[in-house]
Amino acid sequence: QVRLEESGGGFVQAGGSLRLSCAASGQNFITNVMGWFRQAPGKEREFVAAINWNGGDKLYTDSVKGRFTISRDNAKSTVYLQMNSLKAEATTVYYCAASWGSGVPSARTDEYMYWGQGTQVAVSS
Repeated sequence: QVRLEESGGGFVQAGGSLRLSCAASGQNFITNVMGWFRQAPGKEREFVAAINWNGGDKLYTDSVKGRFTISRDNAKSTVYLQMNSLKAEATTVYYCAASWGSGVPSARTDEYMYWGQGTQVAVSS
């Protein structure tokens, strides 16, 4: 059993920054792929970023490239999402997810076995 707990969400003005954290427990963290997704009410869950076990391979959705950075600290079993130059459309709930599949960062939700409860991000325009 794996538990993922997100933190770091909150309210920020457009152009500002937030850093989300996701702490994992319960299974060997170092061997997995970690991802960040977001989901607005009434919409499908959307991929944001993913990172492989050692941080050497990262994947981003086009809309966040150059502004968001995913990273991980395996010693702390934690993955981060640094979000800069935030826009109002980033307002939604952000979820972290863990995969023990191919080891390659993926944008597919069905490749992630475990999900956190989410953290709310609100960006004012």
